[in-house]
Amino acid sequence: MKFTELPLSEQVLKGVASAHFTDCTEVQQRVLPVSLTQRDVMVQSKTGSGKTAVYVLTILEKFVQAQKEGKGKPKALIVAPTRELAVQIEEDTLKLSEHVIDLTVGCFYGGVGYAQQDKILASGCDIFVCTPGRILDYQKMHKIDFRQFDIFVVDEADRLFDMGFYPDIQNMFSLLRPCTERQTMLFSATLGTKVKNLAWSFMNNPAEIEVEPEEITVKAITQELYHISKSDKFKLLLQLLHRENPENCLVFTNTKARCIEVSKRLTLNGYAAKYLMGDLAQAKRLETIDRMKEGKIKFLVATDVAARGLQIDDLQLVVNYDIPDDFESYVHRIGRTARAGKSGKSITLADEEYVFGLEPIETYINMKIPVIWPAEGELPEVEDKSAKFSFRDLVKSDEYAPSSSRPGQGRGGKRPGPAGSRSGGPRRDASSSSSSSSRPPRKSQGPRPIASAPRGDAPQARRPREEQPARRETYAPRRSSSKSYAEIQKLSLEERMSYYKQQYNREADPSPAIPAKKPVASKSTPPKAKSAPVSAPAPTPAPRVEQKQKESKPGFFARLFGKKK
Repeated sequence: MKFTELPLSEQVLKGVASAHFTDCTEVQQRVLPVSLTQRDVMVQSKTGSGKTAVYVLTILEKFVQAQKEGKGKPKALIVAPTRELAVQIEEDTLKLSEHVIDLTVGCFYGGVGYAQQDKILASGCDIFVCTPGRILDYQKMHKIDFRQFDIFVVDEADRLFDMGFYPDIQNMFSLLRPCTERQTMLFSATLGTKVKNLAWSFMNNPAEIEVEPEEITVKAITQELYHISKSDKFKLLLQLLHRENPENCLVFTNTKARCIEVSKRLTLNGYAAKYLMGDLAQAKRLETIDRMKEGKIKFLVATDVAARGLQIDDLQLVVNYDIPDDFESYVHRIGRTARAGKSGKSITLADEEYVFGLEPIETYINMKIPVIWPAEGELPEVEDKSAKFSFRDLVKSDEYAPSSSRPGQGRGGKRPGPAGSRSGGPRRDASSSSSSSSRPPRKSQGPRPIASAPRGDAPQARRPREEQPARRETYAPRRSSSKSYAEIQKLSLEERMSYYKQQYNREADPSPAIPAKKPVASKSTPPKAKSAPVSAPAPTPAPRVEQKQKESKPGFFARLFGKKK
């Protein structure tokens, strides 16, 4: 279906043409004929499906029809989970409403001051795009009356609920006019119980429209999967970037510290990369996103904060440097490319730390991601110029690095002191203390429990150093036994998964358990001679002693009135 086949006014169609939209996507083709009749809709729709145009065109058409009939201008409220998505919706609305006269669009979100947004309210606003926190702040200050809104849109409802905004959305619904006096459109990746509860409680017989996720996002994206050891992962990333030579690329990591590290390593290797994460100031985040959209930044390393709402035209490549912990995040990540019916490519690097998240992803998207084993000499030889720098060397100078990843920062941000001090470092032994130490030797108080004993176990006596078993690393891989990329490539699937389990699964840890400690005889007492076992006599019961009942002292009322209450 083409947009010209829909019952849209001339002004709205001009905006559609200015945005270079010609053919409707599946969600637009199925929802627009219903929403344009002013009926409530509840839509299951994934990211990148074109759902923003659905509710924006519905709002614009109602606005134009009200102008033709000489009625008052309708007002709309659009709620989004993140600031980045709210800004993106505002830009799309301004683009589609380019030929609609006397229309004002405002964006309201936290992390910035109120002055600029107060000016928008004072000058008058018709379409409010917002995040829940800031718009409710304005409502509490009595600067916004929710009863003025004729159209209410909830975008990415599942994401809003995951972020804890379910009570806020319920509060917003209760502040609006009755459901029969407004139009409500609700969009979510999944139509779960919470979404349907909202529909039953606050919507007027909504039309339920579902679009399967694999028909939207995964279908148009070329996916590749590379199994690689953690130590060789960054070098493989450099080889792939050298081979693909993309115009722009978005790299996703699971942690903020890794995000900073990968961006610094790419910069040292000649790729002018920036990073994007939640700890960045709002102005810095918006500036980075704008520069990426304008083409001034070609390589962006980001956490899942950029998995939704970030729309970059003609994004060629998405790299999952880390497999996401949440299987839905994979679909949102690769959905940054192949938008609006275009094609794209995604590359996922599976190492021994995050490979266990692969099976839930493939179950969710209902397909196996093709595994690529490049032949010898197929990938170009590259030199990693950042190999001589450690993780801490790269992260320590960054102002947004987590405190735990900076050198000299321990738990709680305290800097460890010198050896032997109370603030940190190993404690000196009293027998090896030098004469310069003024502290008297510590008195022996018997054996102390082993420091590495797990919490909840009985304390064990200290054993000699040569008898101490090696402490098991539960979460970090054993670097000495880590296999190279060439060795992993030769393994079968069963051997590869067994290797991953040995690296990161505690149950498959072959290291021996700590044996039980035998009691040690004291040197002062001679060993007891062995004797035949003698049957012990039956114990005699202890005589029963009657306990005298304590006389209860008179209470407050007894002392006051001379009798018990």
